[in-house]
Amino acid sequence: MISALGIISGTSMDGIDVARIQTDGEAVSDRGTGGTYSYAADLKQKLLDLIAQPDRVERDDLTALEQQVTEAHVAAVRLYLRDNGMLASDFAVLGFHGQTVLHRPERRFTRQLFDGALAARLLGVDVVTSFRQADVAAGGQGAPLVPLYHRALVRGAHLDGPVMVLNLGGVGNVTYIDEDAVIAFDTGPASALLDDWIRRHGAGDYDVDGRISSTGKVDAGVLSHLMADPYFEASAPKSLDRNHFHALAHVV
Repeated sequence: MISALGIISGTSMDGIDVARIQTDGEAVSDRGTGGTYSYAADLKQKLLDLIAQPDRVERDDLTALEQQVTEAHVAAVRLYLRDNGMLASDFAVLGFHGQTVLHRPERRFTRQLFDGALAARLLGVDVVTSFRQADVAAGGQGAPLVPLYHRALVRGAHLDGPVMVLNLGGVGNVTYIDEDAVIAFDTGPASALLDDWIRRHGAGDYDVDGRISSTGKVDAGVLSHLMADPYFEASAPKSLDRNHFHALAHVV
């Protein structure tokens, strides 16, 4: 068993999540406390602006922004260690997802901003990164670890299959588990659409406690248009970019 920190910056842009686990790669023997640490407002806006312009992701030199993202992740780890009375040396490895800014698996392309070598130097601990890029390059959809983690949790809970685990982040995804069979894919839009609508209408960064959503009604026309997207007819495995459904959302 090794003790590891997993550091994830999700598609919803809520912040940088830090979680501690002890694992042998198959089972999770212990899950420690987790924490979420916000991006600085100016860095968050830079990332939102970049994500909204996919051509820039493939065209522009993003070295300076990548360094800022890396330093924000390192700062989040340091805050987590301080908050929990730990040292970086307490962990065998730190795993960083990096900040996704464009995801096009159908073209075998995905881009996450993160400099693993810089993080390792700053923290003095072994760092593993580029999970998503490596998976897409190998023909996957770019989420190699979450389904295996879900399987470990299901086995640890001694649940009889089949079991499905639903996760709602920037986009939604599901993991189907039945003994050794594991099938995982993105199901459609989730909080990214809502968060961006909230920002666009000057109501904050997200819908606090669902207060705005709870007063609304389903717009059958918009829902019908969303459900007509060819993505829903595609067979799994499949995955989405954060902004896949945003062309329609921006007229609502």
